[in-house]
Amino acid sequence: MAITLAACSAREGGPPPPTDADIAALAASIAALGDHVDPDEARRAAHIAYEYPIELAAQYGVTDTPLAHNRKVNRGARPRGLCWHWAEDLQARLNSQNFETLEVHRAIANGLNPILISHSTALISAKGDSMYDAIVLDPWRYGGKLFWSKTLEDKRYKWYPRLEILEERRRRRLAYEGEL
Repeated sequence: MAITLAACSAREGGPPPPTDADIAALAASIAALGDHVDPDEARRAAHIAYEYPIELAAQYGVTDTPLAHNRKVNRGARPRGLCWHWAEDLQARLNSQNFETLEVHRAIANGLNPILISHSTALISAKGDSMYDAIVLDPWRYGGKLFWSKTLEDKRYKWYPRLEILEERRRRRLAYEGEL
């Protein structure tokens, strides 16, 4: 079932639709990631980054704050909506565009801290650049309303490459189990 932006924004508790200025600002920031970034790809990516999370919020049944929704997912009352679901789905949607001048990355914050809850997101960079030169695209943080910033300018999270965090978790688990 396709969910339209109008239907999502009209849904009580759903995230507000982005303005044209919101999308244009993100598109300009994506285009500014490198001289070789195609402005049309930057506009498409910005449009998807803002509008697709609104569709996901409706699909996930988001009506609460992110942490309240997480509790619903964890107890089986909602099918999806954890941060890594948002990141995975947004990454897949962006990658379906087969961008030639942009690249999508995944990152994790707090991934090795046993006290803090880890957080996953998608990022977009100029093709060939690292995630540290990218823009964070975080739809989970505000329950479907996109948060974005340069990776190193995100004041709330310090991001690390997803695969590095997962590998370190695996290494620590094996060491704990005595298999290293």
